[in-house]
Amino acid sequence: MDRDPMSHSKKWILTMTGNSLKLRMAVAPPSYCFVAFPPRAKDGLVVFGKNSARPRDEVQEVMYFSAADHEPESKVECTYISIDQVPRTHAIVISRPAWLWGAEMGANEHGVCIANEAINAREPAAETEALLGMDLVRLGLERGTTAKEALDVIVALLEEHGQGGNYYEDADSCHSFQSAYLIVDREEAWVLETVGKYWAAEQITEGVKCICNQLSLTTKIDAEHPELRSYAQSQGWWTGEDEFNFSQVFSLADDHLDCCAGKDSLEKKEESITVQTMIDILRDKASGVCIDSESFLTTASVVSVLPQNRSSPCIHYFTGTPDPSRSIFKPFIFVDDVKLVPKAQSPCFGDNDPAKKEPRFLEKPDRRHELYKAHEWARAVIESDQEQGRKLRKTMLELEKQGLEAMEEILTSSDPLDPTEVGDLFYDCVDTEIKFFK
Repeated sequence: MDRDPMSHSKKWILTMTGNSLKLRMAVAPPSYCFVAFPPRAKDGLVVFGKNSARPRDEVQEVMYFSAADHEPESKVECTYISIDQVPRTHAIVISRPAWLWGAEMGANEHGVCIANEAINAREPAAETEALLGMDLVRLGLERGTTAKEALDVIVALLEEHGQGGNYYEDADSCHSFQSAYLIVDREEAWVLETVGKYWAAEQITEGVKCICNQLSLTTKIDAEHPELRSYAQSQGWWTGEDEFNFSQVFSLADDHLDCCAGKDSLEKKEESITVQTMIDILRDKASGVCIDSESFLTTASVVSVLPQNRSSPCIHYFTGTPDPSRSIFKPFIFVDDVKLVPKAQSPCFGDNDPAKKEPRFLEKPDRRHELYKAHEWARAVIESDQEQGRKLRKTMLELEKQGLEAMEEILTSSDPLDPTEVGDLFYDCVDTEIKFFK
């Protein structure tokens, strides 16, 4: 049997140009998500991390939304479509491309973290506007109090509304993808992989796990769409006689490849995995985990620490800026009175936003926030001036280290957390970073 010429991370699309046909490649951005459980992770902590690879010039913002009650029969306007709202949504903190409603990654007040991956599969992703994988990340966080509950929310919405639409702010072509998710809480994680409305999921409670821009589930499937296997058979992708291997059945190529770069990075760590270990992995350009290519850049990163001891708070470190190797991971803790951080939020264009008007994306407004602009200066210095750049990076890492040490004290302290001390934690860190760059 001939090998399928399409690789896992890209698909070929035929487009008409004048009278000639040409092949256009839609590449799934090479993001990586990780989770490590005790005892591989240190001190009874679950450690979660994600690098978000996106188009190079895209801006991500860090947004906090408080818990809210909603009127009966009210709607929520997602990136492309409106759906029924639920009576109550949880408090969330998310990192998202500034033009859309959903999230690349984030956490909620109950210690649930979700990140997603754009993937290609045998079934082409729908270009019709529906829910984006990133919308489903946010909806899972707003509506799920555990990882399993968030998974149930996502697959129910997938069944009801489907997934589809442009993943990029691009008027020239539609880049649509299927989605995979890493959904984590203090006790377990679920890897959820979707193809259209069909899905499979694996539960993880120990060791380490990495997902990237390829299907990864094989024969260990702990939950699945009731018609998953019959659909695969109806398409001629599975005989029904061989063992059902999800990624072999639904991937584009005959031979399924593993997300080796990220997996190796995590599994090769002999010592216990800490926040610092996860940050170092996300900064690693040599392994390919930190992408900096012609098309893509790691535009934002997150690391979360979820203590299995429920008396300790979960801590979420966001960069809010591109390239983690040149960014500062800044801590956030959920309390009742979180101070909003306008300097890490992009300008709001309301109904005049070209992403909200049809035809979409006819213009690209300047979505840079204050933190992004300040960080642009820092990146330029690091790239151009070796001596000043080295000094600048050293000072940035010292700033970050102070934050990590302060958070370590909170985690190891037997005293209860004082909400007034951490409500403006992320705000202060962003403020300090901007002042330092000026």
